[in-house]
Amino acid sequence: MVKLRPEILALPAYKQGKAAEGGYKLSSNENPFDPLPGVLEAVDRATRSLHRYPNAAAPELTARVAATWGVAEDEVIIGAGSVALLVQFTLAAAGPGDEIVFSWRSFEAYPWMAVLPGATAIKVPNTPDERHDLDAMAAAITDRTRLVIVCSPNNPTGTIVTQAEFDEFLAKVPDDVLVILDEAYAEFVTDVAAVNGRTLALRHPNLVVLRTFSKAYGLAGLRIGYGVGPASILAAARTTIIPLSVTDAAQQAAVASLDRVDELHERVAHIAARRDRVWAALVDQGWDVPKPHGNFVWLATGEHSERAAEVFSQHGVIVRAYMPDGVRVTIGEDEAVEHVLAAAEEIVQTLQGKGLRLPVR
Repeated sequence: MVKLRPEILALPAYKQGKAAEGGYKLSSNENPFDPLPGVLEAVDRATRSLHRYPNAAAPELTARVAATWGVAEDEVIIGAGSVALLVQFTLAAAGPGDEIVFSWRSFEAYPWMAVLPGATAIKVPNTPDERHDLDAMAAAITDRTRLVIVCSPNNPTGTIVTQAEFDEFLAKVPDDVLVILDEAYAEFVTDVAAVNGRTLALRHPNLVVLRTFSKAYGLAGLRIGYGVGPASILAAARTTIIPLSVTDAAQQAAVASLDRVDELHERVAHIAARRDRVWAALVDQGWDVPKPHGNFVWLATGEHSERAAEVFSQHGVIVRAYMPDGVRVTIGEDEAVEHVLAAAEEIVQTLQGKGLRLPVR
């Protein structure tokens, strides 16, 4: 029998959100809007050169991001989505015996990303209100820590880290420990107190900020994201990239999307307003729901999460269940809202009525 790494064999494979047949797929935090004007045309032009390899340097997109952020081009890295970039930085920073610190529950890819280079994942429990416990995360850093990941808004709980909290946290982290600020959902944030990577770019020698075009920009099917940080750190991450993994179609779609930022902001504002409306309605139903700041809401249904997901499915809504903690519901089409709220109300009435404990006031 072929010998394979036992720690890899023990890992559960990543499972994407289920598709919805004849209903609403609210399991993958996808944007419900069609691609922005000009995107499909840009992709069509790129497909005329499918017989050629893409330009791995992504020069046009790199220049646009650098100009927007006010940094040099070698301080921008383009990758096949922010997840791919996270893996690149993990491989560049950590190895056997090293540690990677992150909050939990948070993005489900973090634990297995630590295993890939042979490092140890250090999960620091969220606070009771589903936020990062930054004091505990700072205390968890040891001389073996090579990477710390902060996710704001946190996926799947939707909570934010404030700018003041993050500044205080960074002051406690040794300068030789890499800090990744994962801001995949930053565009949906409306709270002015939230941390903003744009204001932190290059202010810290050990900080890299990650963003993606998958969520707010609606390019999930093309896999493209970027990071901003010190050139020396990005250079190391570039050595771990899968060669030619960022397609020309993705690059051109991202550039075309940046040409339409006003329309993007309008769409994001609609989604954020819909999110706040859903959250307020859930609170009115009695749910104890953390205030959401991404394009999703979190219901901490605990050991009953699988049953809760089934109730949503019966209402034509596919959600993401995270056993044994809760379910995440994407803010999708406007017409899906009534189905989401009807399912949530049924969960309160049926499960709570049977004596099962739920996060209801």
